[in-house]
Amino acid sequence: MSIAETQDEIIEEFASFDDWMDRYSLLIEYGNGLEPLPEADKTDKNLIDGCQSKVWFTCELVQSDQPAQPVKLAQPAQPVVVYHGDSDAILVKGIVALLIRVLSGHTPQEIVDADLHFIDDIQLREHLSPTRTNGLNAMLRQMRLFALTYTQKK
Repeated sequence: MSIAETQDEIIEEFASFDDWMDRYSLLIEYGNGLEPLPEADKTDKNLIDGCQSKVWFTCELVQSDQPAQPVKLAQPAQPVVVYHGDSDAILVKGIVALLIRVLSGHTPQEIVDADLHFIDDIQLREHLSPTRTNGLNAMLRQMRLFALTYTQKK
């Protein structure tokens, strides 16, 4: 599934709730479904600066088993970025899970080029405190930086 398709899916999920308390519950549900980050990865090196809560991200470049775009000729699979993350705050953990859902499993270039409109479309920034919004921006910046680093290692 493309980044755009995943964003559309998320927008649709959030649209089914009129009340922001229900949307917060959905975010918490996402966080509860997030695979725990190993304690060994919860280090200062993986800590995201600018977050009110503690947020850790790691990533790795792995070989994809499918080409990034459908092709008629056999094409070697392109490496994709796989993110892992966690937070000590339940709502923020949901945001981490949401970002991982959208960006993980895509090529570094797809991540760098992605227009992440879903955040504004679901009005997430509008319903976060200013410090949480800064944290969201810091998480996005770090995820894109990881991907950008991989585009330069060709």
